[in-house]
Amino acid sequence: MAAGPPRAGTLPPALQELRARLGETLGADRPRLERQFAQLADLLRRGKPHDRLLTGLGAAIDESLARVARRRALLPAHIGYPAELPVAAARERILESLAVHQVVILAGDTGSGKTTQLPKLCLELGRGVRGMIGHTQPRRIAAQAVAGRIAEELGPAGAALVAWQVRFADRSTPDTLVKLMTDGILLAEITHDRRLERYDTIIIDEAHERSLNIDFLLGYLQRLLPQRPDLKLVITSATIDVERFARHFAGAPVIEVAGRTYPVDVWYRPPPEDEPELPAAIVAAIEELIAHERGSAHAGRG
Repeated sequence: MAAGPPRAGTLPPALQELRARLGETLGADRPRLERQFAQLADLLRRGKPHDRLLTGLGAAIDESLARVARRRALLPAHIGYPAELPVAAARERILESLAVHQVVILAGDTGSGKTTQLPKLCLELGRGVRGMIGHTQPRRIAAQAVAGRIAEELGPAGAALVAWQVRFADRSTPDTLVKLMTDGILLAEITHDRRLERYDTIIIDEAHERSLNIDFLLGYLQRLLPQRPDLKLVITSATIDVERFARHFAGAPVIEVAGRTYPVDVWYRPPPEDEPELPAAIVAAIEELIAHERGSAHAGRG
């Protein structure tokens, strides 16, 4: 295993300030910069020529810090939350827990707003600057739809800040602060980014589904977190499984929010006797629903 960067207390005075600045760089840049820093410290201790490496490393750190400043400037000045969502009522509790704890578990049933509002709460705390907020979804369609919804709620700038990645398609850019993706995409990224340095926050959504991908991710993240004290992890789950997740992460705090449901009418249409007639039956059912909605709308205006 490669040795880590020299500790600040053991560094020559000339490098201590450089080491402090390196700690503020973009997470994706840090492994490369730390390797260069270790080489520089070794040359200095051995009395070898090091001026060129020192100059190059200083310039690389400046470039990374400039990218961090750019990303910080992209943070929305104001973030609003739909008042009708139960998560909005728990906003202060969630923010306090996220600020204090490395792992937070949010329990809420369908309709609580946890999926769309959690990334916005992380942005409000200033997350997403030195690394992206990675937000996993079990399915590709969900990742794309949630990304679109969050971007819409963030206003005109949202489209540039929120992106999605699924198999064979990656819409993220250097300005992406929130990335929606399938849990399989995040798992695959571990093969070339073992410490997930591209992220400063990970949200594992719908963890109660307990797919192999989710279970592997939770096990891996449990081991990774002590190595990445700057990394925040948020796990969302239905209320039935939260205690198990809390035990897995050494008693992580659990915040419960209510769900929200809407009345649903169930209409039954007998299936066609012949399979070739199925497409026509589906079209007829949709046309019936549209006609019913139009009729209800006209009745309401009358």
